[in-house]
Order: sequence, then structure tokens, then C-alpha cells
Amino acid sequence: MAKPDPRPPRRAQGALETQVLTVLHTAGTPVTAAWVQERLDADLAYTTVMTVLIRLLEKQAVTRRREGRSFVWSPAADEAGLAALKMRKVLDREQDRRAVLASFITALPEDDEQLLRALLDQAADTPDESAG
Repeated sequence: MAKPDPRPPRRAQGALETQVLTVLHTAGTPVTAAWVQERLDADLAYTTVMTVLIRLLEKQAVTRRREGRSFVWSPAADEAGLAALKMRKVLDREQDRRAVLASFITALPEDDEQLLRALLDQAADTPDESAG
């Protein structure tokens, strides 16, 4: 009989990033990495929390500014932006983006589908400021 693995099970891809973002949202104000570490449910090393924060910074999901000798961190988006980031991460893992998007749209309730179409129409009518 095999011995049980004493290590905790691995987290789902992106789960730790999501936990860190959730903690940042609950803060309501810029906080240090140590503050984030204290509020995470897992027993994580400070360096692990810093690695996650830096990865989120590279993805533009958080912002940071120097305060004294350390940095304070904030989410770059509100709860809706966080949900959008999660959706985009799921989509980025798939090879057939068109199929995933088509399946997503056809699974939406009619009201949500109409809302999505209206938002897409609105986005199409808005000039792209970066093209200027």
C-alpha cells in the first residue's frame, strides 16, 4: 500500500493569484505584501506572495508605489475587472478561442446575450484612443 502524500494538493492554475487579488480588494487601501501574506488562508512564504504580486503587476492586474522602504500594492481594477481578468485567463488557456467564445455566447441566457451584443455594438462605436 502506498503512503499518503504529506504535501498539500496543488492549487488550480491561477488560484493563488485570485486569492491575492481578493485580499487586495478587501483592503480598500494600498497594502504591503506582508499584510497580504497575513490575510491569506494558506501558510505561504513572503517570497511566494511577492512572486505572485510581481506576476500580477506584469499582467497589469495590480499597481504598486513606493512608501518608505517598501511597496504598497492595490488592485488595478474593481470586482468586475477581476472577473474579466479571470475570464480572459480561462480563454487564454484554450487553443480554439472562437469555439470557446461561441459556446459561451450560446450558453448565455437571452437577456445576457442581448446585453453582450449591446456592449459589443457600443465598443464598436467608440473610437480607439490608442490609434490616434
